[in-house]
Amino acid sequence: MDDTLLVTPNPWQALRNLTTARIALGRAGVSLPTSAQLEFQLAHARARDAVHLPLDSAALAHALSLDAPEQPAPIQLASAAPDRWTYLQRPDLGRQLNTESQQRLQALTPPERRYDLALVVVDGLSALAIARHASPFIQALRLRLDSENWSLAPTTIVTQGRVAIGDAVGQLLNAKAVVVLIGERPGLSAPDSMGLYLTWAPRVGLLDAARNCISNVRPEGLSYTEAAYRLHMLLVEARRRQLSGVDLKDETVEALDGAVGAARNFLLA
Repeated sequence: MDDTLLVTPNPWQALRNLTTARIALGRAGVSLPTSAQLEFQLAHARARDAVHLPLDSAALAHALSLDAPEQPAPIQLASAAPDRWTYLQRPDLGRQLNTESQQRLQALTPPERRYDLALVVVDGLSALAIARHASPFIQALRLRLDSENWSLAPTTIVTQGRVAIGDAVGQLLNAKAVVVLIGERPGLSAPDSMGLYLTWAPRVGLLDAARNCISNVRPEGLSYTEAAYRLHMLLVEARRRQLSGVDLKDETVEALDGAVGAARNFLLA
């Protein structure tokens, strides 16, 4: 017999059309319906897989090169965590570049060279998010930056990395600002959410209070176009005011591009 015939109706059922959150699942007696339980187990498995899935850095570097053939080829780097298990158990190693990566950046960047912005793509806790969203988001961001006088450092791709590793990369590249694109901790309804972290004057040892965060970048969350719009606004203000983090908040009301929609309020910190 179809178990849906035995499920007690939930008056919130209509709300499920508005969200992917696990609400209004109904019940069969005192238990979840079989279908809801199976969906939960599948979502949990996808979240676990996203944490352990390795990032194909070479494929991502190739995709980014095709998107912007006029830019230098992306640089593939690695953190001080030698493998995934060490990375998960030692967050401190994920915040540091390994010796080879440090030496490579030092050799590529003469002291007199200064960039306005460095984009650092990091696998984080969801390589799936980076594989899916990093390239289309960078394309959307470049559409805004190309019309302005931003000098971009070569894009870097870091495996087994945490957010703070962007400070080390930005410092070695002599970048005025760094934006880290990183896979966020997977959730049961979002195993592929990407986060953006902006830091002005990156240097090793900065605290999280020095960064601005934009999270849940994915088609089902914050679209590439709107995320690029918000990040661009923060970048412009960061360059004008020479700061980022808790001191940089945007409370203005702006009309978004037609691709995004009507004007909105937002507060990013």
